Amino acid sequence: MGKKFILNFTPTGMIPTKKMTPHVPITPKEIIREILKCAKLGVNIIHIHARDEVTGEPTYKKEVYGKIIKGIREKNKDIILCVSTSGRNCNEFEKRSECIGLKGRQKPDMGSLTLSSLNFNKQASVNSPIMIKKLAKKMLDNNIKPELEVFDLGMINYAKYLIKKGLLKPPYYFNLILGNIACAQADMMHLGLMINELPQNSIWSVGGVGKAQLDMNALSLIGGGGVRIGLEDNIWFDHDRTKLATNKEMIKRILSISIALGKQPYSCKDARKLLKLKK
Repeated sequence: MGKKFILNFTPTGMIPTKKMTPHVPITPKEIIREILKCAKLGVNIIHIHARDEVTGEPTYKKEVYGKIIKGIREKNKDIILCVSTSGRNCNEFEKRSECIGLKGRQKPDMGSLTLSSLNFNKQASVNSPIMIKKLAKKMLDNNIKPELEVFDLGMINYAKYLIKKGLLKPPYYFNLILGNIACAQADMMHLGLMINELPQNSIWSVGGVGKAQLDMNALSLIGGGGVRIGLEDNIWFDHDRTKLATNKEMIKRILSISIALGKQPYSCKDARKLLKLKK
């Protein structure tokens, strides 16, 4: 079992607001500062959600994503940057794919690709087969690796379908996200089934929704996988929800667990080699 792992950092997401927690970064300046601060701890992939600088609402606009990417790369050229193509707040291909059309120094390394529609507590994420294939094709054409977001077993089967269609190229990177109310639950059986169904040449990390985050992160490390962690999935530090978390605190805690297990994150350069990403 490997001694290195992917540490995928999700600082913002689409849901947390300043009213919910003062610790969530919202503006490009805040997001850049938070990412650079946590990169020093050993984070190797950043999963970026952009927000409108005035309203704080999620935005698809490439100008905002470009500003964030540029700000990070001015200080850190090695860290892997992944942009979101989420279908929660818009479902037009032109809008959802804007950020994966960025070029030059603002071009992302990866783009999220959720492999089916699903329901969250209060909202649906709509991902039609046509939308998924069009996003996958644009990423392929732009040499952007999909970050395959999987919430249930059937989504892995759909990844295999995309592989057969030539829309995904190895190595495949999966985020397995458990604990959502309408999807795979946060237990060893669900996680084990999902890992068992992954195609060959797959690299995987595990995240958990809400209080499931820490448990799923730790279980993944024990099982030889990577970690998806950040305020996007969980704003509380403890299961009883008595203390609001900071991104830095959560990363430090999972790193202390990894050290006890004799593991450490890949360097950004080694993570790039693992995923076959160019600098």
